[in-house]
Amino acid sequence: MAWDWQVFCKTTDEGTVMASCLGKAGDITYLDWMLQAWGWTLSVAGCAWVIAVLTGFLVGTLRTLPNSPWVVRFANVWVEVFRNVPILVQLFIWYFVIPKAFPLFQQVPGFLLVIFALGFFTSARIAEQVRAGIQALPRGQRYAGLAVGFTTAQTYRYVILPMAFRIILPPLTSESMNLLKNSSVAFAVSIAELTMFAMQAQEETSRGIEIYLAVTGLYALSAFAVNRVFAFIEKKVRIPGFIVAGGMGGGH
Repeated sequence: MAWDWQVFCKTTDEGTVMASCLGKAGDITYLDWMLQAWGWTLSVAGCAWVIAVLTGFLVGTLRTLPNSPWVVRFANVWVEVFRNVPILVQLFIWYFVIPKAFPLFQQVPGFLLVIFALGFFTSARIAEQVRAGIQALPRGQRYAGLAVGFTTAQTYRYVILPMAFRIILPPLTSESMNLLKNSSVAFAVSIAELTMFAMQAQEETSRGIEIYLAVTGLYALSAFAVNRVFAFIEKKVRIPGFIVAGGMGGGH
């Protein structure tokens, strides 16, 4: 069977081929649809990433606080709950269960519920990386901060977290790429992202090879862009003489 890449230039209603492959005057081509779906994928992943990083750094830091056993226990429970329940189950809980249990959430758009599900799921994994990064630092870092008069909060802010951030950058890169790929579960609740587009466009056009190859290329391109951005950040924040062993080692 010959490939037909012209499928992306066809309109979604009548199948008319558009010369520019971009719709006009109300017509939408499959290329238009795919680019819109790509935008939804990036939006879901980007917003969920913000929630995941902010929550993950907070919870991961709380897990290492000295002399705060109840805070540590709460943070540990957070990690174990969100890390051990499958992401698809969490998505359904956020989308179907929570709005029933808490009527206030019935007014929240489904797009945001998906973001919460992905963000909190990923936050547990980032929290574990933050905890490991902090505990990989020599204890002398904490004692040095306290010795110069810093409070515990100031020691974390100015001494521990900046060093731990450099340690966890490699696993954080992988987790950010995973979050982008995990955003595909949004199709299960009818969010019009790339996977939803691929399934529906394949059914309408019967051109599964072209559709899925194009979508795969966009996922790969997006993940590669994330990798390059984090590689640039890692290079910029690297401290000369600071060695990370196996991605989670200590400094020398």
